[in-house]
Amino acid sequence: MLSPLDAFDETKNTLASHLVDRLREQILSGHLAPGSKINVESIRRNLGVSLSPLREALARLIAVGLVQLRDNKGYSVSPISLANLSEITQLRVEFESLALGYAIKNGDLHWESDVMRALYKVNKTTRIENDVETLDAWERAHRQFHLTLIAGCSMPMLLNFCDVLHNLNDRYRRLRLVERGIDRNIVAEHSEIAQAAVARDQPAACEKLREHILRTGNNLKAILSTQIPA
Repeated sequence: MLSPLDAFDETKNTLASHLVDRLREQILSGHLAPGSKINVESIRRNLGVSLSPLREALARLIAVGLVQLRDNKGYSVSPISLANLSEITQLRVEFESLALGYAIKNGDLHWESDVMRALYKVNKTTRIENDVETLDAWERAHRQFHLTLIAGCSMPMLLNFCDVLHNLNDRYRRLRLVERGIDRNIVAEHSEIAQAAVARDQPAACEKLREHILRTGNNLKAILSTQIPA
């Protein structure tokens, strides 16, 4: 049985986790704009929470690169730049292809089934240009596909790194999708990666994944080059 203090800590951590999810979504969607100051008191009032779990949530978002804390300036949303996008893209290429290689080697039948289910879901999720609701639904399915693809690697630290990079990359992806919509056959690209993975063709699957991530990164840089700083 939990002591009153332990129960309080557990409740605080649960609330902080909920706040992390809420704030992360607001940052990734652009509702909290890159570089903007975070008004802690305003958020506290709007969400009806105390400062303690809110600060805990912000500390967790600092740890994954979505929020910054500067002396005498308080909290702000981490800025975006073309250099940052390039770094995120290159890191995704290296970490995700590494994780996929291990997933192909170590993944079992359940992993194969999960990959194909995630593929089916993302390919069947409709997204409409400038329709935030459908774009957000597709983004969730897309994220789940990529993380399921590498889940079989059985390396928690590596998976955590990939998860962090996806969050950082999604801010750029969502900005671009709202502005320009969809301009390539993502269904075919995802299908080729997944089919090569479950066929245990490691060289082909990893190369297709690397090409997929690089193509996305290059498209994002080309589209956003006039909108965000270098």
